[in-house]
Amino acid sequence: MDQRLQQYQDKMNKAVDFLAEDYASIRAGRANPHVLDKLKVDYYGTPTPIQQVGNVTVPEPRMIQIAPWEKGLIKEIEKAIMSSDVGITPNNDGAVIRLVFPELTEERRKDLSKDIKKKGEESKVAIRNIRRDGNDAFKKLAKEEVSEDEIKDLGDELQKMTDKFIKDIDAMIDEKIKEIMTV
Repeated sequence: MDQRLQQYQDKMNKAVDFLAEDYASIRAGRANPHVLDKLKVDYYGTPTPIQQVGNVTVPEPRMIQIAPWEKGLIKEIEKAIMSSDVGITPNNDGAVIRLVFPELTEERRKDLSKDIKKKGEESKVAIRNIRRDGNDAFKKLAKEEVSEDEIKDLGDELQKMTDKFIKDIDAMIDEKIKEIMTV
């Protein structure tokens, strides 16, 4: 692959990876430990991810269990979960914290579907902006004695790359909506 195209492919990959991470944090009525990925706990004055201060497991399809390595962290973990946008009240028995995920209502599923489509569209816009930046950069190459044919070929390759990434995003959107709508 041409060196000049590689940087744009890398940027497009990052946009798709970001969307995948975003989608992993959307709860679909089933327990997914990734909903805790962005949560930080105050661990001796340092914001630390929950996964690094305890054992996070999924013992049942709709439950996440967090077993902190230090009992004193239970209150800190609960506080982090309560102040987040996870939307679930943690229960603890003094040793472990349990998050029980309720079944999603039909209305909530439709709202999540809209949110998924919106995030997908934002990623497509990001991909198209990367394509625009690439095309602008290729047009500037004309001043550096690069042939018009070569510039056109670079633009065509960039378009093919863009189409592939847009198609991948559409597949991710469809897959996530299918997951959300499955009762």
